Amino acid sequence: MATKIRLQRHGRKNYAFYPIVIADSRAPRDGKFIERIGSYNPNTNPATITLNFERALYWVNVGAQPTDTVRTILSNEGVLLMKHLQGGVKKGAFDEAEAQRRFEAWKVSKQASVDASKAAMADKKEQAAKARFEEEAAKNRAKAEAVAKKKAELAAAAAEAEAAAAAEETPAEGEAPAEA
Repeated sequence: MATKIRLQRHGRKNYAFYPIVIADSRAPRDGKFIERIGSYNPNTNPATITLNFERALYWVNVGAQPTDTVRTILSNEGVLLMKHLQGGVKKGAFDEAEAQRRFEAWKVSKQASVDASKAAMADKKEQAAKARFEEEAAKNRAKAEAVAKKKAELAAAAAEAEAAAAAEETPAEGEAPAEA
């Protein structure tokens, strides 16, 4: 029986998530499977991957063929590197302790790069929010200045009208007040 490590599609339209399963290559995509070893959710940023490392390594060592996307996932999680290191141990190139040391070093560097990319994304998001805030503050200042200018014009017009009305009511000098 030819086994595959592949993704099953679950979720709703335009919002899919994928269990990672071991299945017979002849089984339908979302049909019968042998074992579920993890999940992949591309809807989050960065994508969320959960994987049972030992079971994935077992199935790769037994000969299960991953699909292209699953191969990338397994590579990013280090399963294929561990398989490669185990091959070096079998050939006698180095011992098990050296293989573990190399894998741990790779894991640390991988985690550092992931943390750096997450920090860069967070910084970029923060900068975008700061830019939006500054832009909104500038628009608010411009709007406040326009409102203040309009209020000043209305106040000047009202004061001018009041002065004109006051000038009409007070009699001019030298004239006698009108008798009724």
